[in-house]
Amino acid sequence: MQRFPAVFDLVPDQIEQAIRLAGRAPSLHNCQPWRFRVLPRVIEMHADPGRRLPVADPDDHELRLACGAALMNLRLALAHAGVRPIVSLLPPAATPTVLAEVRSAGHQRPEAEQIALYEAISDRRTQRQPFRPTAVPESKQHELVEAARVEGGFLHLVQPRERDAVEVLVRGAHRARMADPRFCAELATWAERTDVEAPAVPEPRSRSPQHDFAERATPPPAAPDAQPLLVVLGTCENSPEAELRAGQAMQRVWLTATARGLVAIALPEVVGLPETRAELRDLLGGAVHPQALLRIGYGTPSPAAPRRSADELLIDELPASNHS
Repeated sequence: MQRFPAVFDLVPDQIEQAIRLAGRAPSLHNCQPWRFRVLPRVIEMHADPGRRLPVADPDDHELRLACGAALMNLRLALAHAGVRPIVSLLPPAATPTVLAEVRSAGHQRPEAEQIALYEAISDRRTQRQPFRPTAVPESKQHELVEAARVEGGFLHLVQPRERDAVEVLVRGAHRARMADPRFCAELATWAERTDVEAPAVPEPRSRSPQHDFAERATPPPAAPDAQPLLVVLGTCENSPEAELRAGQAMQRVWLTATARGLVAIALPEVVGLPETRAELRDLLGGAVHPQALLRIGYGTPSPAAPRRSADELLIDELPASNHS
């Protein structure tokens, strides 16, 4: 077992806990593409090149989204420990795999909402069970929108008049992915590697098949006003930095949902395929770049997915070729 360094006036056990919780973020195929290096005055977040998905995610969009979500967890864990974190995204002088640097701006007492989100980290799951035909109250919808706004994101709640068109995109993107033998092979490899069951190709019985690692029963049809939410997380810009910010916004939305008794699943196929992502952007008016599509509602929480240990996430030394 590695000995975690002390930093920010925190003891090694506190740093280990922060890294462990950072690693509980969602990621495509549960690939967990992040690692961390703890230095005397900074914690670096690195992309893990060995956990890229060259078929499903050739431009690393989902990788950066996932690492942004892990960064959100890290920020909350540090704040809970009394540190006021400040973040630099894609620092120019850093080594190529560094996506963010986190430093301390002093001490703070965590706010009530930070505590609630921190406590939701361990409870958050990717929903693998059917959603209940229950509407999400408007008060909670507003809280989700505000959670995205705090992180510089824009959360569009798909309206009834838009829902059919978005569901068509979801089904079409899912079929396109599952018809690609390279995608299916990569998915099967990661399902085995992370000890999560790969899905059978879903029958077109349900209104909107969801990307998942388990075969699910089809939920009963719901009235239009009693369905889970479909939400699009977007940004004004489209860049690697915007994707990292979107990942933080997505995770704050997801943790807010968890803290309010809701469950969620990401539907990455639509934003993962250039053609459907462009269609989704046009459908929403063209002003916002879609970064993530989620379904949020009520349901029985799913079991936790396997996670890498905090030890495995810790970088002791970078390869010599990576030093600047």
